[in-house]
Amino acid sequence: MVGFVGSGGIIGGYREQGVECGGKVRSRCGVRVMREVRMGEVLPRDKKAARREVMAGENFNRKGFAETKEDAQLMMNQEFTSGLIEELRNAAYTIEREGITVKLAKAYGFCWGVERAVSMAYETRKQFPTENIWITNEIIHNPSVNSRLSEMGVHFVPQDGMKKDLSGVREGDVVILPAFGATLEEMEFLSSKKAKIVDTTCPWVSKVWNTLDRHKKAKCTSVIHGKWKHEETIATASFAETYLVVLNMNEAEYVCNYILHGGDKEEFLSRFKNAMSEGFDPDRDLTAVGIANQTTMLKNETTAIGKKFEKAMMEKYGTQNLKHHFVAFDTICDATQERQDAMYELVKEDLDFMIVVGGFNSSNTSHLQEIAEHAGIQSYWVSQPDCVGPGNSIVYRKSDGTELLQEGFIKEGPLTIGITSGASTPDRVVEDVLERVFMIRKLSQPVAV
Repeated sequence: MVGFVGSGGIIGGYREQGVECGGKVRSRCGVRVMREVRMGEVLPRDKKAARREVMAGENFNRKGFAETKEDAQLMMNQEFTSGLIEELRNAAYTIEREGITVKLAKAYGFCWGVERAVSMAYETRKQFPTENIWITNEIIHNPSVNSRLSEMGVHFVPQDGMKKDLSGVREGDVVILPAFGATLEEMEFLSSKKAKIVDTTCPWVSKVWNTLDRHKKAKCTSVIHGKWKHEETIATASFAETYLVVLNMNEAEYVCNYILHGGDKEEFLSRFKNAMSEGFDPDRDLTAVGIANQTTMLKNETTAIGKKFEKAMMEKYGTQNLKHHFVAFDTICDATQERQDAMYELVKEDLDFMIVVGGFNSSNTSHLQEIAEHAGIQSYWVSQPDCVGPGNSIVYRKSDGTELLQEGFIKEGPLTIGITSGASTPDRVVEDVLERVFMIRKLSQPVAV
């Protein structure tokens, strides 16, 4: 159970709550079957209404602070912008330095949602210069940005494994919800503590939550394409009534095969034990499904998974009944899609290698690395400039998480390299990575006598 600790022990998590009632309810997705609800049975509560109640509170802010916005923007410009990256943009995304031609992806780096979240965090610190400020998770998946917030006196809520400790939050404290969002239970707890909540949740993430509301209205189980440990998916799942998280096409195929042919129920429950709602029953809860996704997943894979479930439902229930058993809404983030599309274009170039810059816990960055690997290009995923050097070496990760050291990665002679960055990566970090690459090449040149 994913949860958190309040002042009285474990008080938050994904355990369903509800009200006692009697009567009859319809089965999932509008299929005309009725079941009795016994007197005293606890039904799931209206999570949409609960979310709206918290957001309507007088201490809830989701717009930032106009009074400090200009100062925050000035700070961000000073800390995160890059003259080198601006030069690349102005030169049709290609420059040459030290015998190295650099090609920048045409969509890269900070997305609008990330920039908005970081700006709101900076505005909050300026707005409340003396108050105790917390943040429930990393604001974004970038080590330099999160370190900067720590330097500014923002406290990160302690976390032990999958459990957060919110017991230190006091009435009147300021709490920032990160770009990934926060669980309904966290939001309700913070509201009950009368904390000042600053919600920086990306609107694209909120769009997914609204899609889950539509799944519930259609009486469908939400199948979420994502990583069950990822902060965004944890938050998203907390707003679903019944859900199942699938990581990739292999898991989707397993679930669809179960839908069509049945299988070992205990094996199913064991396989998805951390990735499903409490009390999930595949025999009951997979008769009607709606598709959603973690916004940073590969667009093509999300689309393919949706088609896989649609085909399975069509085969099982017939085309004429499909609308009662399958619904899909577009929840793919525009920024994620644009960066992936730009990466697909960049890897068509004749490159000696790629550099992908972004936090190692960044899902969207991992998928950019994955695109390069699938294209057969040597690609180095680095989280920060320190990954380059000392000497002609680079420490990098592959998309599967393997960490490697490559010596002599800057070869002699002319080189053409591609570079891109994840949606949580400031331009300044990309510049610092490139400057290290240029310095390695410069130091390797023979000294004229």
